[in-house]
Amino acid sequence: MDIFFNQLLPATFFLTTIYFHLARKNFGIAIGYGIQSLAIALILLGSFFDTRSLTLLFIIILLVTFKVIIAPKFFIGLVKKHEVKFSSSAYLNLPLSLIVISVLIAVVHSRVFLPLASLVPAHSELVLLAIAGMLVSLFLVINRKGALSQIVGVLSLENSIVTFAIFSGLEQSTALQVGIMFDIAVWFVIATVFVSMIYKHFGTLDITEMKQLRD
Repeated sequence: MDIFFNQLLPATFFLTTIYFHLARKNFGIAIGYGIQSLAIALILLGSFFDTRSLTLLFIIILLVTFKVIIAPKFFIGLVKKHEVKFSSSAYLNLPLSLIVISVLIAVVHSRVFLPLASLVPAHSELVLLAIAGMLVSLFLVINRKGALSQIVGVLSLENSIVTFAIFSGLEQSTALQVGIMFDIAVWFVIATVFVSMIYKHFGTLDITEMKQLRD
């Protein structure tokens, strides 16, 4: 069971952040985000078994409901509704993107982030994995041209921050728990209002086509 919570689930979380850079189908990106969120929910579930915190259980239920079930369905439904696709284009081609990802991972495991890892010696590798997830997710936001892909990158970045907090032993923090619930609420607003407004105004979700934003 320890292998499941401390190795398999963290690995699943991180591999999905890389998969977002490889995926070329909107269905795959949506399902990938659901899998990533499910991995985080299960990691939190492991903490619940240790603490029996009802607040933590409530957060897990919210996370599964909105991020594992509703979010993938919403993204796929949005694409079908507006007859658009997640943009598969990026500023860097796939080989260069993988090189950048490799460099980011190498930097995370360098002396630069060693002080952060040393704060939690028991979970030092997991902390570094979460930090790498943050950087890889941020790179997705920067590298992809499609607005929907960028939003998935932002949500993946948020998942990485939550994962970092969990591995740092902060899952019982009231501030973190409130922050997760607030994030779910903000996600719902952004997903249901912001994306639809972008498409309605510009007729596209490819940021390179939004010429009205230029001076």
